[in-house]
Order: sequence, then C-alpha cells, then structure tokens
Amino acid sequence: MHASPTFTRLRALPVEHREHLMRLARDVSFPQGIRLFEEGRRADRFWIIRTGTIALDLHIPGRRAAVIETLGHNELIGWSWLFAPHVWHLGAETTSPVRAFEFDAGEVRAMCQDDPALGLAVAEWVGDTVARRLRAARTRLLDLYAPYGSGPFG
Repeated sequence: MHASPTFTRLRALPVEHREHLMRLARDVSFPQGIRLFEEGRRADRFWIIRTGTIALDLHIPGRRAAVIETLGHNELIGWSWLFAPHVWHLGAETTSPVRAFEFDAGEVRAMCQDDPALGLAVAEWVGDTVARRLRAARTRLLDLYAPYGSGPFG
C-alpha cells in the first residue's frame, strides 16, 4: 500500500520510515456516528484519516462529553497506543463517513523496537501530535469554562 503524497502530518517522518510504516496500513471505512474509542479503554490501534471527520471528546461527569477538537484529512487519530499504559485519554466519534488507514498498535510498536531510528521518528511524529492536541484542548477548555476577560495564560 502506498501513502498518498498529500499526507502532510505523516510527512514529518523521513520517507523510508513513512514507507515502512505504511506497509502495515489497512484501508477501513466507518459510517457517521461510530465511536472509535472511549476514554480509559485499551488503545490498540490508530488511524490516519483519508476522508471525513472525527471529533475528539472529553468525558465530563454529569455533563455531555465536550468536543475538544474535530480532525479531518491527513490527521493522526490516536496517540495513546504509543505510551504505557496504552489506554485512551479521550474518546472519538465519526462526525461524517470516514475512510482511513488503520494501524495495529502492537505491530507498530514491535517494528519501532526492532528499528530504533524508526522508533525515534515515530515518537517525534506522535509527540508533535500530542503537543498540538494539548494546545487545542487547553484552548477549547478555556473557551468553555474560563470567565470572559480572564486574561492570557502562559
């Protein structure tokens, strides 16, 4: 299976690592309204969206889950699979029909362990995603819960 030349986020990986990773990709499709994963459950796979959108949400006791970010084309869905204890930190639901590349987390972790250069490249790629998601979550939560005019936070 070949990676689309438009995989911008995946392009953070050197070509040889990207091609190695894409050998494990499986083409999948999901209809709108499907829960891909739930907070606290085992993170055993991840996806790269080809078409469609997926909302990442955070469970808030006594309230409806808060959508933290909606992701689309070329975005990585799931990073918890890389870090022990390998459980999801957020939930995810399709907000439109989705086509994606799906990866088995155990296979990717094993491949990274066998090839330390690949492992480092994947860790940096996923780490960048985690950093972007944390910034997005922080911004979204401030939008939802901070008092108006509470000033900038550093």
